[in-house]
Amino acid sequence: MTVQQQRPDPVPGIPAESPRRHREEQRFLEGAQGRGFELRHLFRVISEYAGAIRALHFLGPCVTVFGSARFDESDPAYASARAIGAGLARAGFTVLTGGGPGIMEAANRGAREAGGTSVGCNIMLPQEQLPNPYLDKVVTFRYFFIRKVMLVKYSFGFVAMPGGLGTLDEVLETTTLMQTGKIRDFPVVLVGHDFWDPIVDVMRDDLLARGTIAAADIERLYLTDSPEDAVNYIQQAAFRRFGLRYELRRPRRRWFLFE
Repeated sequence: MTVQQQRPDPVPGIPAESPRRHREEQRFLEGAQGRGFELRHLFRVISEYAGAIRALHFLGPCVTVFGSARFDESDPAYASARAIGAGLARAGFTVLTGGGPGIMEAANRGAREAGGTSVGCNIMLPQEQLPNPYLDKVVTFRYFFIRKVMLVKYSFGFVAMPGGLGTLDEVLETTTLMQTGKIRDFPVVLVGHDFWDPIVDVMRDDLLARGTIAAADIERLYLTDSPEDAVNYIQQAAFRRFGLRYELRRPRRRWFLFE
């Protein structure tokens, strides 16, 4: 695999979602609306979905790093994510994150410092979330579900750092997609025994004991405290399971599609 390096101008700040547009999203989730409202919403979703696919099509093999936006440089998890981002970049992967601060920033920063490609899928929220300054490419989303699809679609593996509800949602949704056969057994690495062990214990001692999940669902999760171990596991799994090669062929750009 090769890393296509890009060095655009710094990413400008992206304004917060307007109160009107935020209210429209709330209204959509409140049941059936007028046909005109529903049609406008459908076209906005299609437009955002198509734009995201177009923007991310040429990234090459990616690894997505999940984690909290609320950690700063003083937190040990920030340093671990930075080292993981650098290791993934040196292994030839594009580092893909949610594009925000905290763990996302750390992983993107490590990738940038190692000379790799650093990409963010930022989300527009009522409270402003600016893209971090270590992105070579940023795609901003209004809809969480489209953003989550893109973070999975282009990735050959996933690294989950400590985080909050969003991180837990992303990890559980990804493993559910594997459990139900929607995606193949992609490597999922949970970094930080102190954070993840109690959660895995609940899965093993409660969910597995009650028969609501299978042992294979837990075995898909690889726990470690070592950034080097996390990168090595992702790299070996990607080569073994998906046959990635350092000479991996990238999609060709088509002039008639204005690519």
